[in-house]
Amino acid sequence: MEFSMIETGWLSVLPPLIAISLALITKEVYSSLFIGIASGMLIYTFSSGGSIVSATVMIFDMMSSRIAGNAYMIIFLALLWAVVNLVSRSGGSRAYGRWAGQKLKSRRAVSFATSLLGILIFIDDGFNCLTVGTIMRPITDRFRISREKLAYILDATAAPVCIIAPVSSWAVAVASEVSEKNGFIVFLSTIPYNFYALITILMVFIISFTGMDFGPMKKAEEEMQSKEIESVDGNDTKINGHVIDLVLPITVLVICAVLGMAYVGGFFEGVSFSEAIGYNPTAGLSLGAFAGLITAMFLYLPRKIMKPREFVECIVSGVGNIVPPMIILILSWSLGGVCRELIGTGIFISGFVNGTSLPLGFLPFLIFVIAALMSFSMGTSWGTFGMLIPIVTMICESDKAAPLLIPALAASLAGSVYGDHCSPISDTTILASTGADCKHIRHVETQLPYATLVAVICAMGYLIAGFMSTPYVALAVQAVVLMLVLRGLNRRKTG
Repeated sequence: MEFSMIETGWLSVLPPLIAISLALITKEVYSSLFIGIASGMLIYTFSSGGSIVSATVMIFDMMSSRIAGNAYMIIFLALLWAVVNLVSRSGGSRAYGRWAGQKLKSRRAVSFATSLLGILIFIDDGFNCLTVGTIMRPITDRFRISREKLAYILDATAAPVCIIAPVSSWAVAVASEVSEKNGFIVFLSTIPYNFYALITILMVFIISFTGMDFGPMKKAEEEMQSKEIESVDGNDTKINGHVIDLVLPITVLVICAVLGMAYVGGFFEGVSFSEAIGYNPTAGLSLGAFAGLITAMFLYLPRKIMKPREFVECIVSGVGNIVPPMIILILSWSLGGVCRELIGTGIFISGFVNGTSLPLGFLPFLIFVIAALMSFSMGTSWGTFGMLIPIVTMICESDKAAPLLIPALAASLAGSVYGDHCSPISDTTILASTGADCKHIRHVETQLPYATLVAVICAMGYLIAGFMSTPYVALAVQAVVLMLVLRGLNRRKTG
């Protein structure tokens, strides 16, 4: 079925408002997004003389068109999670943990290595938490680093790293939400403005190097120093894996993903690299994920780490793990399609923004706060930016707000990650607790002051960035403020 847009005035803002309101009230994203889509279709069909039956048919027409238009995105995520599951089951994590335990000789070195490994495993946040936790938990126990501290490092190097990593499931998800064809280039442009991710990573390394802690985390560290704890080994399915079983498939995936994007975009035929990687990035990423899968096959099967049937079962179960976030993506794509292509939400919002006298420099700050509250309440960053990105892009279609597209999009991502980072119902928070073998509520209590300190500093950064044409002044100010605050807290602790 072909879609044609009609202008519905103020009714056009109801579907996203309904979806957001229901999500905040019910804490359930799937039905909230679907009801938002359905309300948009009802507005469209009743405004054009249609019926409930035709509205229902159009709901699924819109979904099928979004799936077809993002087929490579779906293929990439399926292949990626297959590789993640295979690597997790291969025993490479256990082997890396044994190797690292022989090289690290101090608490500072262990904390730094844990943070660095969390950054290096940037493909997916859940894979990050479970893999790094399994690898480093026996080592952090040996050096009396609390499980709460380990859980914080896992959580702070999971979503905050994935949201700025070009080769990750998050990057492709965000790029697919942007209505413009060069969505991947837009995503790359948001990285310097993603203040929460960047300042969180800075804070993790400062704390790892200095050992300074405050709030409930300080108490958890002191308790760990005063008690005996039996070190545990990893619980990988395989015990005969090697470090290469973890490193090689991921390395091949990343390298081949970059080469794949360049190849698909025509880089080897004379197209510039920046144009090439933005042409059809999900096709290139799919090639990289497939290369990682083939590498795992030739690495595991000849050495009998896995039998062929077990290898295939790992692929199937890995693909199954991507279904919940994929449903969120399909629904958010469809809601954005209804708003932009059918009921004219963008036209209405653009006209409203062009007519307002409020300083638009406050837009990134406001979006950051809204995204943070939504994500914390719902426990999902994907669901939050899935709802907000279409709205932000429509707001910035106006002439007055167009220069704020990149900082506003980055603010929606940063706020989504903050809420996801510290929400007790977030899957990433739960996986970080699981990876560290830490009581979930203790992880939430000890992490919240750290995450909130960074969020407050970032909110200030978005106030600055909204009125400047560069993110780097705001970044420098935030870094200085963070170091001054941490130094002040440390002096108060020692005074």
